[in-house]
Amino acid sequence: MSLDADPALRHVSPAFRTYCGEDALAALPRELDRLHARRAVIVCGPSIVKQTDALGRVQRALGKHLVGQFDGVAEHSPLPVVQQARQFLAEHDADAVIAVGGGSAVVTARAASILLAEDRDIRELCTRRDSEGKLVSPRLTAPKLPQWVVPSTPTTAYAKAGSAVRDPQTGERLALFDPKTRAQGVVFDPAMALTAPPRLVRSAALNVFAMAVEGLQSRQVDPLADAQLAHALRTVVTWLPLLRTDPEGARPRLHLMLAALMSGHGSDHTGGGLAQALSHTVGPRSSASNGVVEALLLPHVIRFNTGVIAHRIVQLAELLGLRDHTADAVIGKIQRLLEVFDVPFRLRDVGLSQTDLVEAADHALGDWTITGGPRVPDRVDALSLLSNAW
Repeated sequence: MSLDADPALRHVSPAFRTYCGEDALAALPRELDRLHARRAVIVCGPSIVKQTDALGRVQRALGKHLVGQFDGVAEHSPLPVVQQARQFLAEHDADAVIAVGGGSAVVTARAASILLAEDRDIRELCTRRDSEGKLVSPRLTAPKLPQWVVPSTPTTAYAKAGSAVRDPQTGERLALFDPKTRAQGVVFDPAMALTAPPRLVRSAALNVFAMAVEGLQSRQVDPLADAQLAHALRTVVTWLPLLRTDPEGARPRLHLMLAALMSGHGSDHTGGGLAQALSHTVGPRSSASNGVVEALLLPHVIRFNTGVIAHRIVQLAELLGLRDHTADAVIGKIQRLLEVFDVPFRLRDVGLSQTDLVEAADHALGDWTITGGPRVPDRVDALSLLSNAW
């Protein structure tokens, strides 16, 4: 937004409650009572089940509200697992869902709630192209179970309304969007924050970093969202290196979780980005997490967007502490930060073959996120960008 322009925006912040600290879990039963919820189900993965002390804290906090625990969550939220979770919610007559763990737990809980409420095949519910080739997202009208999140990693999924499910048979990413599945809030518990291996925290924080940088490239200038994204960016740059020097400390992890929340909320208003859309299809085909892939692609995406985001490049340069406000300076700074964060330089370094690039580019064009960037690529653009990154 230029200095001579009047602000013109629409910024609607959904109700969301945040609790952080040693006693944060005590809020859960109060919040469930506020919603008149009596039959809560935990949705988590096998790795969380092994963390008996931390998970026990959540179970004890829920007390009589807890009626079951689905612990089959798997990476990338595969469709068969989501369907199993949906069945579990139905069998236990759940009236609230507590997602415990990382992004896959959050997404699985949301997607299972959609399948339960809508009671239709997922391909009738997911984003798809219409007869004219336009991406459309069906309106999902059934009431959804209230969601709460007790995270183990700094994932931007806390704040989102979208749920991406992967079909392992076809490799498709089936995207569901329903604002009614936004979490009621999040509880940052220090003990749960310490359950994730540092490498998982690092990869999740890279997604936070990349999403903040992409949000700050948006054509849509929203000062309120920019403030969240800018502070998320500063927080990751400050606290991610400290994860290496204090791997068993809760403070860096909690700060990164707060950054994830800010990045998730802020990017909801500015839209997604190209690195995010490409990582959704490249990540599952690589040996790295989506967050690592997204960060790896970031310099290439900034270069692709440069011609249409001159005003945003200046803002990014200032946030990154650069006197040189050119795109080359910003890209160079991002690359140096990625080196500090131990991000691989090329897609071939994370196990991607050249033959994977074509399929990844094709699938990315069907990702709703790709429409949110400042410059929307065609197939040639997407394939060229991936080839350059390879």
